Amino acid sequence: MKLKVMDKNGLVRSEAAGNDLVTLVHPGRYHNGDAIVLECEPGFYEARLDDGMPAALVFIPNNEARYVLPLNRRSYSPRSFKGKSHLITVRAASEEIVRARRNLALNPYDSHDSGIYPHASANSETRGEAIFAARNAIDGACANQKHYPYPYQSWGINKDPNAWLKVEFGVAAEIDTIVLVLRADFPHDNYWVQADLAFSDGSVERIKLEKTGEPQKFKVSKRAVAWVKLENLKQSDDPSPYPALTEIEAWGRITEG
Repeated sequence: MKLKVMDKNGLVRSEAAGNDLVTLVHPGRYHNGDAIVLECEPGFYEARLDDGMPAALVFIPNNEARYVLPLNRRSYSPRSFKGKSHLITVRAASEEIVRARRNLALNPYDSHDSGIYPHASANSETRGEAIFAARNAIDGACANQKHYPYPYQSWGINKDPNAWLKVEFGVAAEIDTIVLVLRADFPHDNYWVQADLAFSDGSVERIKLEKTGEPQKFKVSKRAVAWVKLENLKQSDDPSPYPALTEIEAWGRITEG
């Protein structure tokens, strides 16, 4: 494996290499356009791309992943990627960790095109702002009493009645439970009373939701799938036009490989 910090022009600012574990200490401040680049074999890795961010188990399907640093974005902790020295750690994940039952949707390092899975995407994000991006729904942060700023990031639908959110795992996974945490800044927020969970095998399960900020858990029939999609969202009769999702979790086990 090899870790690099590269600038916006593709020049290497720092780098380190290793077999099952790579630690890169990057000296100096990050600049706009800097990216962390991991060269590796496709597989599962335990990654901590900043010591101000949590570690995460991620899947990288290609020989390279490129994470453009989200500097000055309101949906990240103000302590992330700051300072004059930065520790980046990536370790090859053990079989025991990969196969354990866990939340397979969790990835605080998701972005639109990093090549790091799980990955969340949506057909609508409120005003294209980072604080309302699809990735916020899988970053592990569940504070939902307000609608901004950090740590109250969420997926906002831009008042689109046909909005959907999709979570891709990168590999086949057996899912048995979905957990949704709605944003609950009432009365500013509305909420959904019904939604469909569509899976990559073509199956669909309809769920009923309540007006609550508590996690809502839904047992689903076990199936091996590559993704789950939250769609056909039916809004309540409350007057607010702003329903939103703080977090989605997909519990199960990896089955591929």
